[in-house]
Amino acid sequence: MTRTLQVDANGQISLPLLGTIDAAGKSPAELSRLITAGLTGRFVRNPQVTVNADTTNQIITVDGQVKTPGLYPVLGKMTLQKAIASAQGVTDYANTNYVVVFRKVGDRQMAGVYDLRAVRRGQYADPEVFTNDIIFVGDDANRRLIQTLISSAALLSGPLIAILN
Repeated sequence: MTRTLQVDANGQISLPLLGTIDAAGKSPAELSRLITAGLTGRFVRNPQVTVNADTTNQIITVDGQVKTPGLYPVLGKMTLQKAIASAQGVTDYANTNYVVVFRKVGDRQMAGVYDLRAVRRGQYADPEVFTNDIIFVGDDANRRLIQTLISSAALLSGPLIAILN
């Protein structure tokens, strides 16, 4: 019998006879041994289990103020910083205070907001991201305004003074 399963957002798969199995971070060979051990004796006399990883569905989306927005494969354990690094990092206009990770859990759409600067400083752990997550790095309007003012200053003959709130 051949069965195709997808690893869920929590890194788990569900099998009829075994229930939920943690697949995150395991190689196909490790997962095969785990399933074989679970089936042996209780349900199947001599189980033959082969696991093949199909990574075509294991992608995340990185969008917004990153240098190369797009779809990226999830290879092993993926974190927020690794996902953003896959997209060649953030742009000069990125708001790294608020990076949003959108995730569907069951039938509910969830969103988590992370301070990438705090993660980089080690103030809290780099959060793990999962297959089908959408990571959005927002725009920092103040940085964009300052850049516009600096670019426009070349056109002025006198000094430029800006008052920012």
